[in-house]
Amino acid sequence: MAQRPDARERALSGGTASGVRDPIRASWSRARRHGLPPDAYLPPVSLDDDELARSREEHPLTGIWPLLRRSLSGLTADPGRLLFLSDARGHLLWVQGDRPTLRSAERVHLLPGALWSEAAAGTSGVGTALATGRPFQVFGAEHFLSAATAYTCTATPIHDPASGELLGILDFTCPERHWQPLAVPLLDTARRLAQSELETVRLREEMRVRTRYVERIARRLGTRSAIVDPRGRVLRADPPGWLPQRLPVPLPPAEGPLVLPGGQLLLVERLAAGGLFLVIAEDGAAGPVTTAPLRFQALGLRRARLHIAGADHELTRRHAEIVTTLLSEPGGMTARAITDAVYGPTGRPATVRAELARLRAILGHRLGSDPYRLTGDCEADFLDLDRALATPGTPLDTLLDRYRGPLLPGSTAPRVRELREALHERLRRRVLDTADPDTALRWSTAPQP
Repeated sequence: MAQRPDARERALSGGTASGVRDPIRASWSRARRHGLPPDAYLPPVSLDDDELARSREEHPLTGIWPLLRRSLSGLTADPGRLLFLSDARGHLLWVQGDRPTLRSAERVHLLPGALWSEAAAGTSGVGTALATGRPFQVFGAEHFLSAATAYTCTATPIHDPASGELLGILDFTCPERHWQPLAVPLLDTARRLAQSELETVRLREEMRVRTRYVERIARRLGTRSAIVDPRGRVLRADPPGWLPQRLPVPLPPAEGPLVLPGGQLLLVERLAAGGLFLVIAEDGAAGPVTTAPLRFQALGLRRARLHIAGADHELTRRHAEIVTTLLSEPGGMTARAITDAVYGPTGRPATVRAELARLRAILGHRLGSDPYRLTGDCEADFLDLDRALATPGTPLDTLLDRYRGPLLPGSTAPRVRELREALHERLRRRVLDTADPDTALRWSTAPQP
């Protein structure tokens, strides 16, 4: 069970030692190849508070963590015991324990945001379970880092039940002398419970998405449609059988136009963050799938208008501000950059991500991610005016006709204000340079929008 300290010292110094388990010896070897010093070293705390909050918010196990804590409450009830849940890279996202134990664990960087992969911390419950892909126990002196040798760690991986993707590591840690022989079966039971709950959530989400988009599919008269999961499996097809049971394309499907090996042209649209996709194809009589330009109108309008996929939408102020911002940055933006542009430096990216999720119901596949951007051809009245102002010789009457008013008047979003004031000032200067005296006088005294 526990490894003798002298055997550990001989093995880590390059010598041989009897009684060292083969998986531990292999893990120590990997740690040495990473160049980790076993002494006077602690794993890095690589996530700051904002990154940690974002990682927790976006992690698939966020809603499962309370269930794991409750199911293992008997194992962690006594002082000195800790429960961790990491992400798939080894960052500790959640740590459960009593206050004195948490303070003691912080001294060896067993705290949220710390990275405990094998490459960063050597042999440990989290790191070696990640490296091997299997449940793993590390007893005391079997840890690579001297700072962790006072603990015994029991860890098990949690996988997505649908895709098989590794989501994170569940780890129970206690003082070496308090080793719990039941830790392995109890953590395995918790793992099974977590994966069962994930599957329940996935099925519930699939049903919600199917119901939500039945109306959208029905509106696409003359089309064939299907709902497909990230593995390309066709969950529902209308009419049945028009697609094979699994899409013969690289997975997960990419949003936008998609040509099947036989030449059939489809349009793929992501339905939910979990990866369900809507696939549509025009019937032969209706012609090929097309992606008409997105058209956005916001000059002089407090509620911007968006024309997309044959439908008109009146946007909320926030959605209009986000669309305006994305149109001004065709190369794409991070959630943090959009937050600064729409809410200012005190905004929260989580709020923007929620608004983008709601906006996706309108934009569909035209809202790309990583980075967030608008895809395909996009037209906007304020961009048309910007180009006209930048084109020498554009008649003043043409410019004034296009300027129906300030961009999203009343909006206080920093990016919108910047764009609005810049357009107004450039047009004012053109008027003052070329207009008749009466028009020039009116514009010279016009206040900034």
